[in-house]
Amino acid sequence: MSCGEPHETDCSEVLDHLYEFLDHEMPDSDCTKFEVHFEECSPCLEKYGLEQAVKKLVKRCCGQDDVPSDLRSKVMGRIDLIRSGQAVPEQDVTAAGSEQPTAAKE
Repeated sequence: MSCGEPHETDCSEVLDHLYEFLDHEMPDSDCTKFEVHFEECSPCLEKYGLEQAVKKLVKRCCGQDDVPSDLRSKVMGRIDLIRSGQAVPEQDVTAAGSEQPTAAKE
């Protein structure tokens, strides 16, 4: 998506990193670039507002659920592996948490 107007920061870059901006997961210098872009680009500002509203709605509706501690540990372990540059196992994180114990034979 692009508004067709020239900007210092391209619309596609803003939209590609919109969730990093929403989640405050980018450097301040990049945040400033995005804020300037939103001031001059109404289509991107509209998309930002929509995504921000969805994020707030999800938090309100789903933010009260407790995460099982073993799942939290597995996810954090995987994040640590990714950050350290180590190979990450192909096993799905949620698959391990959804395994049901087998019933004992009678």
